[in-house]
Amino acid sequence: QVQLVESGGGLVQAGGSLRLSCTASERTVSIWTIGWFRQAPGKEREFVASVNWSGGSAYYADSVKDRFTISRDSANRTVYLQMNSLKPEDTAVYYCALATNTRRRYDSWGQGTQVTVSS
Repeated sequence: QVQLVESGGGLVQAGGSLRLSCTASERTVSIWTIGWFRQAPGKEREFVASVNWSGGSAYYADSVKDRFTISRDSANRTVYLQMNSLKPEDTAVYYCALATNTRRRYDSWGQGTQVTVSS
């Protein structure tokens, strides 16, 4: 497994913005994709967005499309999640996860970062 370090969570008012980052510590890992997931209290973990490492294709959940943008910095093995027009329902713990080219499944997970949006 690869260690993933997340940062950027916090408290923001509705309509505000936050940017999350996720850095993979292992330099030699062959990354297939990195995704962001979130889990609100009492709810299942859900997919938010992902980015394909080689081509840069991005995918989003319908609930965040047009508000969130995922991007990658390949040289620094970092993925960003820019979150704009935040809503109280975006409040959750956000996790990044990494899938390697070998296994093509999310095997490595970050520790999670809290995002709280006040109304």
